[in-house]
Amino acid sequence: MAYERRQFIRVSFDAPASLTTTNGTFQVHVHDLSLKGALVDLPAGVELEAGTLCQLKLTLAPSPQHITMSVEVARGHDQHTGLRCLHMDLDSITHLRRLIEWQLGAAELLERDLAQLVSNPVPPVL
Repeated sequence: MAYERRQFIRVSFDAPASLTTTNGTFQVHVHDLSLKGALVDLPAGVELEAGTLCQLKLTLAPSPQHITMSVEVARGHDQHTGLRCLHMDLDSITHLRRLIEWQLGAAELLERDLAQLVSNPVPPVL
């Protein structure tokens, strides 16, 4: 099964979001999400170097709830940019967990990801 090869399961999430950097806020398109990050498309002409710190904010329409992640650019290819999650508040983790659980339909896969996340936390950014 493809899920067994990945360290963290990604789920499709076809929606707009905002990405804030020191150079401003850009509207991006999210392709997928996981507990460890996201894959987004940047607007034409915007390029971000690996290691760039950002904040990703996804609104969960039609509600006012949102998922906010402090992220860093992990990699980029053309306009596809991989973002690694460095920090999420408790509300964002809860919303993301529900979203992943709903899309997977298998809570045990999500529990495996949460156990992996807790056993290998991301070191704080100084």
